Amino acid sequence: MCSWVDCGPSSLAGYCSSSVSLVGLPWPAPGAAHLDAIFGHRIRSFTMAHVGSWQVPFLAQYLDFLAAGVILLASAFVYCGVHISSWLNRTFSAISLVVILFIVTLGFVLARPENWSTEEGGFAPFGFSGIMAGAATCFYAFVGFGAIAASSEEGQNPKRAVPMAIAISVGLVAGTNILASTVLTLMVPRHSLDPDWALADAFYQQGYSWAGFIVAAGAVCGMTTVLFNILFAVPRIVYAMATDGLFFQIFTHVHPRTQVPIVGILVFGFLMPLLAVLLDLEALIQFLSIGTLVTCPVVNTSIIVLRFQKSPPSSPLGSVSPGPVAEGYEDSSGHRRLEDTEQPSAPEPGQLRPALRPFLGFMSGCRPGVAVAWALRVLVVSAIILDCVLVFGNSALHLPPWGHTLLLLLSSVVFLLSLLVLGAHQQQRRQDAFQVPMVPLIPAASILLNVFLMLHLSSLTWLRFSVWLLIDPFWLCYTYEGPKAISWESRHASPPCFSLPRENKGFLSGQEIPETS
Repeated sequence: MCSWVDCGPSSLAGYCSSSVSLVGLPWPAPGAAHLDAIFGHRIRSFTMAHVGSWQVPFLAQYLDFLAAGVILLASAFVYCGVHISSWLNRTFSAISLVVILFIVTLGFVLARPENWSTEEGGFAPFGFSGIMAGAATCFYAFVGFGAIAASSEEGQNPKRAVPMAIAISVGLVAGTNILASTVLTLMVPRHSLDPDWALADAFYQQGYSWAGFIVAAGAVCGMTTVLFNILFAVPRIVYAMATDGLFFQIFTHVHPRTQVPIVGILVFGFLMPLLAVLLDLEALIQFLSIGTLVTCPVVNTSIIVLRFQKSPPSSPLGSVSPGPVAEGYEDSSGHRRLEDTEQPSAPEPGQLRPALRPFLGFMSGCRPGVAVAWALRVLVVSAIILDCVLVFGNSALHLPPWGHTLLLLLSSVVFLLSLLVLGAHQQQRRQDAFQVPMVPLIPAASILLNVFLMLHLSSLTWLRFSVWLLIDPFWLCYTYEGPKAISWESRHASPPCFSLPRENKGFLSGQEIPETS
């Protein structure tokens, strides 16, 4: 995820990742729906006829034992070790890519441009706000990339491999999702699709039942791949939190033979099937989306905090600060004499840049990091206000035109000014770890965009998320175990998760993880 910053923002990010993946694991449900579609919905009909069905808010219409079985089977493979689960993951991923190419190729052959006509609602029937609401709801499709960051400590060269893997994966997934959505809406009108198995249903409606069977099988492989990624990443995130003292220490146990976090896999492998059986699919998807969107601004805030902090020493001996240096000269008698001179020290991270001190002298008297901390707080608050004005200014807030424009200008100016103040301060530069480029511009833009997407989710989703934050066991455990965590930042030492026992080196190699996922 990200490097730990005190016990605050980053532990909340880890909490959101693990907690929301636990409660909002909707992946087996659509995969089970596709698998059920292959057998003509006989599994669902049998369950509803012999077990029963009901209409209760937030609960599934019937008990989805198939989804629970898929999770239990995937948990068993993950428990067997990294080699088996990674081999299965690569195999299912290859099948999914082949099926996606098949969908795109045959879908463009069967495409009918009239499905994007004005009679059918046009290209964007719900406008820009509908696009943003859809993007916010489907943001969970990118949650699996946390597995790359979670396994960074097991990589040989995480500084180079992790950013490259994330960039390539995000590009491929975004491209395939765009192409699949394009052919889906061009083949069949959007309002006639079955949301439980839309891609397979589109081919069934076109009369290509054999293609629908292939698409359903590919969907099962794709859902299983994401399930492997989540079951792989979440126990490792909890392991790192427990190692840092932010969770129960029992979760630090590693299996001596398979070198996997055994307690995390067993706990999550039991709770996830239980929730997949009971909870409604739509509620799970909405919950997972808001949890992922909440994590991203927290991680980006942590990146800015880390960039303007003094970095810990890269070796156990620590870095040697520049001090007096002896320089020699010859006196009139020709003898060599030594003279102590002071070597100029580099600016400390969090201080005002030397070139800007003549222009911003009123900030040069602040302690390193004080102005940065205030500017970061102002940036986050102004980003929230700006997004609220953009989303609710003309509807929920009922602002007059002049008030809407004035508030929009003020929040924009404050956001840009705080961004400039952050950029005017010295940043830490490290050659031994990957660092996000263009800080604070990229993290600030990410915060602004993620908050904008979060505001497009329904108020009921926000209510569910707020209640879960109050009663969730992860949060209760953090409030109990969090104060016990060691404040490694004040000692300028590596966090505990980087100095692992020798017997755990097969699970985490001890290499330092990058700043961010």
